[in-house]
Amino acid sequence: MRQPERERPTWTFLTHHARVLLEIARNPEVRLREVASGIGITERTVQIIVNDLRAAGYLDRERVGRRNRYSLNTELRFRYPTEADVPVRRLIDMFADRR
Repeated sequence: MRQPERERPTWTFLTHHARVLLEIARNPEVRLREVASGIGITERTVQIIVNDLRAAGYLDRERVGRRNRYSLNTELRFRYPTEADVPVRRLIDMFADRR
């Protein structure tokens, strides 16, 4: 259940990039519009994030008819030096099946 705007925290532990990755992990055929609505950012921001994640090798996109299907490279490591030895799979395993 989403919190009303005035009750939302002013900061969060997960970045928008992490949240987009998790939404795609939960549903590889999700529409970017649905991701944007689910995490409270614009569809354009989600498109930019997906392009960032694709360029870095964290996900691939395949056209299936008029839709996209995403696949994740979960063995890639986090980018920040202090987490660089941890695969993103750990984040996905921790959060992707929760809702």
